[in-house]
Amino acid sequence: MPGTKTTFAHGQLKAIVERIERLEEEKKTIAGDIKEVYAEAKANGFDTKILRKVISLRKKEPTEREEEQSMLDVYMAALGMIPEESEEAA
Repeated sequence: MPGTKTTFAHGQLKAIVERIERLEEEKKTIAGDIKEVYAEAKANGFDTKILRKVISLRKKEPTEREEEQSMLDVYMAALGMIPEESEEAA
């Protein structure tokens, strides 16, 4: 009976590979669709770089966004890119 088990494993492997291939093809199609939507947004005057950032931020929980913004503010202030609170009061 070793042949039956091997045949089953080969069949199972083939099915898995074919599913992955189908999903990869769907992923390419979806990526193309997303690209078209960004092109449409750009044609309508939207900044696609900012649009991508907004979409990235919407994927995060509010607390995660707030924490990220706080760290960004700290880093930017340390680099002199934004005035620190003590400078704002002056």
